[in-house]
Amino acid sequence: MRAGLRIWAALPVLAAGGCAHAPLPAPDAPAIAAAAECRSAGASLYFDFEGASASACAVTGERDFALLVAPEHAAPINPSPWYAFRYEAAGDAPVTVTLRYLGGWHRYAPKWRSGDESRDLMAEVSDNGAKAVIALPPGSGVVSAQEVIAPADARADLARWSAASGAAVFTLGTSHDGRPIEAIRLGRADAPRLVVLLGRQHPPEVTGAIAMRAFVDALATRADKLGDVQVLVVPMLNPDGTARGHWRANRGAVDLNRDWGTFTQPETRAVKAWLDRLPQGVRPALMVDFHSTARNLFYVQGKDEASPAQQRFLAAWLEGRENAFAGYPFTLEPRNANPGSGTAKNWFHATYAIPSYTYEVGDDADRAATRAAARALAESLLPALDTAAP
Repeated sequence: MRAGLRIWAALPVLAAGGCAHAPLPAPDAPAIAAAAECRSAGASLYFDFEGASASACAVTGERDFALLVAPEHAAPINPSPWYAFRYEAAGDAPVTVTLRYLGGWHRYAPKWRSGDESRDLMAEVSDNGAKAVIALPPGSGVVSAQEVIAPADARADLARWSAASGAAVFTLGTSHDGRPIEAIRLGRADAPRLVVLLGRQHPPEVTGAIAMRAFVDALATRADKLGDVQVLVVPMLNPDGTARGHWRANRGAVDLNRDWGTFTQPETRAVKAWLDRLPQGVRPALMVDFHSTARNLFYVQGKDEASPAQQRFLAAWLEGRENAFAGYPFTLEPRNANPGSGTAKNWFHATYAIPSYTYEVGDDADRAATRAAARALAESLLPALDTAAP
């Protein structure tokens, strides 16, 4: 194993704040070091690609490894424990990886990919979710908490949408690490109604990214039919956190979906600066922010905070369709899920008095059904906007 920083001494600091799901290792546990690779005689683990986790790794046997899945900053932090690594193993003997969670518990069923083949792996979960053991298929592959959709994949999506629509990809700003915050605007630049679509504020929330891809695919092929609507698409607002395998935050250790209003981070500031430069006569009409959680739902404005026009839009776009899509039921949550916090949903609604929704996709949602529902919802978006127009 490559030499690295021993981290056991730091564990009590990270464990502060009531993270009871992740007990500290016993004093005789093997020393674990943060590493770019982890080698034994029969197999190797690597953490050398965009989206790989910064998990500390220990070799516990000839074909056995242990990973400490820890958050990027001290508690409290949303328990979205991300892990991702690739491996190579000689022969047909089994290889096992034990995941031990600090500040969280086993949430995501492991995804395995090798070439064009992919499937879910079984995990033996114990210690109230603080430990999970995975048996790896022989050969090689990538194992991750969810599908790996890295900044490079978002760039490929933007290129595809550009080819389909004729719209140019442009850069809103740069992250702490200097990665571009890239976007595309579908429709005419002088179209008076602006729809803002945001993605990947939280790195592990991949099912939301899957929905957003399909949603924008449907809009990009209809870009010449948007009329008086233009659409700003920002598919990867947190490229640093995604590339580094973070659970929640950007490189500045800030949850970007709590930074709207204060704008302390370059990623959220970049979006606001673009909005501030909108030409006269162009104004946001809708914001949709794509995320993931335990089940499919939309956080929307409650009747006490939604204007009649906003209520008409909700009725035209989402109400009554909760079971309309095969394999993709959803619920509507007409409430402020994070009162007093700087979420995009709260800021856009307060600033522009427009419908501002959080599009939450279940962690284990059927992928094909997720894509089909997203395409259908995108296709019905413009008629719903017209219904709500004054």
